[in-house]
Amino acid sequence: MLQPCLEGLDINPDGKYVDVTFGGGGHSRAILEKLSPRGHLYSFDQDADAEKCAMADERFTFVRSNFRYLKNWLRYYDAIPVDGILADLGVSSHHFDTMERGFSFRDNGPLDMRMNQSAEVTAADIVNQYNAEQLTQVFSWYGELRNARPLANAIIRDRQFNGEIKTTERLMKVICKQLNPAREKKDMAKVFQALRIEVNDELKVLSKMLEAAVEVLKPGGRLVVMSYHSLEDRLVKNFMRSGNSRGEVEKDFYGHPISALQQLKGCPIEPTEVEINANSRSRSAKLRIAVKV
Repeated sequence: MLQPCLEGLDINPDGKYVDVTFGGGGHSRAILEKLSPRGHLYSFDQDADAEKCAMADERFTFVRSNFRYLKNWLRYYDAIPVDGILADLGVSSHHFDTMERGFSFRDNGPLDMRMNQSAEVTAADIVNQYNAEQLTQVFSWYGELRNARPLANAIIRDRQFNGEIKTTERLMKVICKQLNPAREKKDMAKVFQALRIEVNDELKVLSKMLEAAVEVLKPGGRLVVMSYHSLEDRLVKNFMRSGNSRGEVEKDFYGHPISALQQLKGCPIEPTEVEINANSRSRSAKLRIAVKV
């Protein structure tokens, strides 16, 4: 969905833009192609592997940081206000394809799932240290799994009798008996999603970034966010509707809604069949675009 993202940003060649999810740099390169020598792009990523893809360009600044610190870093670079911000949420294909990172259940790897490899807490820590109630909450809240408690209990039992669960393969063997065979892969993905969100505190970090985005965008600036699961999309939708992380629409004295953002009509934008065939990960993608008023 590269083209809809670029159209959503409505790029001013002389403007300042931010890609808060650099990843492999695809979106950033496309934005740079549209900037003049006076334009500038700031791209964020907390992953050391992502920095290896950074471009050598005077119009480009790579920021090795979590995007929750968006405002701090833009203030440091004296870059406020900016014309547009792009966020392509979730896990990059690099993360999924590198089994040593433990994001995927397609291959055996360590239970890691840290987007920032210098962070202390891994998925193995959660699986082996959380009690049944805590694991149930993680699977219920972040995986939206109805069988969260049986999954948690299966993990507790296995680690009591067989020791710590350290690999993705072992975790899959432990929980597979609790999954409906008809939707085993889908629910397995939800288990991994839940652990990943907990490891990286993703929803809280996303809320912080959205709050900062409103503060650093200039009036008329664009916020473009692509999400891949319902928890992210719900948070983004509510924020764009209300302009705050609570999702509560404030009203003025006359009862008129007050919000710093106005979502463009026709959102969310969903991928075409061509895009889905080219990248199956995009099947669940939803693109939302808002303008700062």
